[in-house]
Amino acid sequence: MKPPFSARLLYLAAWLVGRLPWRWLYALGDAVAMLWRRLDARESRVAQRNLELVYPDWLPGQREELHRAVLRTTARQALETLRFWTRPPAENLSHLRELHGAALYDAALASGKGVIVAAPHFGNWELLNQWLSSRGPIAIVYRPPESAIGDAFLQRVRHADNIRQVRAEGPAVRQLWKVLKEGGAVGILPDQQPKAGDGEFAPFFGKPALTMTLVSRLAERTGAIVLVAWCERVGPGPDFALHVQPMPETIASADLAVATATLNAEVERIARRDPAQYQWTYKRYTLRPADSGESSPYR
Repeated sequence: MKPPFSARLLYLAAWLVGRLPWRWLYALGDAVAMLWRRLDARESRVAQRNLELVYPDWLPGQREELHRAVLRTTARQALETLRFWTRPPAENLSHLRELHGAALYDAALASGKGVIVAAPHFGNWELLNQWLSSRGPIAIVYRPPESAIGDAFLQRVRHADNIRQVRAEGPAVRQLWKVLKEGGAVGILPDQQPKAGDGEFAPFFGKPALTMTLVSRLAERTGAIVLVAWCERVGPGPDFALHVQPMPETIASADLAVATATLNAEVERIARRDPAQYQWTYKRYTLRPADSGESSPYR
């Protein structure tokens, strides 16, 4: 079935952007970041508020410097993703200059126990998706956009022989459970805020954040191997380092407070490697604990 015409137009626009030389692409990203700041755009406001929440002891000048770097990196990441989406995966993967833990992923796949890959919003997670699919089939959980056109666009740009996209909705758990019981691989972005009632509050940068329990519930019930992975930018150009590491065993704890604290601690550890590469433009702390008396810090 063909995607809607509007989705095909979006793909054409992404294809054209993806044909820009890297130097031009990054210059355009820097211009977008500057525009966000000047217009006080949503991305700028959310990133600034998040940095105030997670680095309250920093001097304003320190947060301002990081804020600039976050917006620049975020804009560049968005544009480089358009390039990765519209170019052959083999070409994209040539930008992986370092591989750390690749054999760990291959061994986990070969074990037949099933593999859960927790991939934080750090560096370029779309490049990570392409690397994972180059090793074999993987089911990737995603939160569909509200727009049907946006969803059709994502289906188009992420389509690959080894990638199966699973909507983050009720039936998803059954689909993922089946994949894991058959020894397959599942990729999950673990730092998205779930709906109220679907998660547990756990510390994230010292502040309670509603955290998904999907990773830990799947790990506990299937016995799958849980890994954490990311593609980190190294150097000023389009160079990346792949990292795959084991998740602490407490991720599969039946005590969800322990399991979600483990998950957030790992995401935080990775984000602290280079805070500018983490997605601070996402409203991570919108929902607050019922007994805290707090309201959303983004209002």
